[in-house]
Amino acid sequence: MNAKGTILIVDDEPDVRAVLEEYFVAHGYAALCAESASAARLLVAKHPIDLALVDIHMPGEDGLSLARHLRERYAKLAIVMLTSAGTVVDRIVGLEMGADDYIPKPFDPRELVARVKSVLRRTSSAGRADIGAAKVRIGRCVLDIAAHRLIDDKGEEVPMSPLEFDLLKALAEHPNRALSREHILNLNKQRDWDPFDRSVDLRIMRLRKKIEPDPEHPRFIRTIRNEGYLFVPDGA
Repeated sequence: MNAKGTILIVDDEPDVRAVLEEYFVAHGYAALCAESASAARLLVAKHPIDLALVDIHMPGEDGLSLARHLRERYAKLAIVMLTSAGTVVDRIVGLEMGADDYIPKPFDPRELVARVKSVLRRTSSAGRADIGAAKVRIGRCVLDIAAHRLIDDKGEEVPMSPLEFDLLKALAEHPNRALSREHILNLNKQRDWDPFDRSVDLRIMRLRKKIEPDPEHPRFIRTIRNEGYLFVPDGA
């Protein structure tokens, strides 16, 4: 395993794969290549991948579908999309699917390597964050407990109310442990919680929209029937 990280190159054009593989290896990365989305799925399941470089337009399953699959199953995997020049919609949809960055074709390999390096630096630092450092990775975000801030995977601050912060902090400090609504309310007596409404549930819904790759199918903040809510750090 290369110290700089392993890049998965997913593109149906053999020449593109060959050029990118040679370029990344020359710059100190390990590289694996896949000619299709199905081949990429197999490689990711078998090998630790740090970043997937995915072409959007491929025969069969396209890159957008693959990006969604990767984001849903491999929360810590970084994704950079290769898009056709001028296709704004593709770029927007790609980012909505959970891509960390995109670069239009044709591209300068030097710019691509610089983008990949930047994304890996951003995502790897977020992945190493933990409670001991007063930071914790939660889905696509990092909660900075000391600074009372939530930072997304683009490095930008996510707006969050004091009550939402208290709730997220309570979950983060009790990983893999179901917290009841009453327990959460007791942890936050200093705030104006109302135990007779659905305030906790509503704030859970809002937080999921901010931190979950797919809020409709939450993996990091789960509902445990008759018990409450559970924070699962790895989303497994």
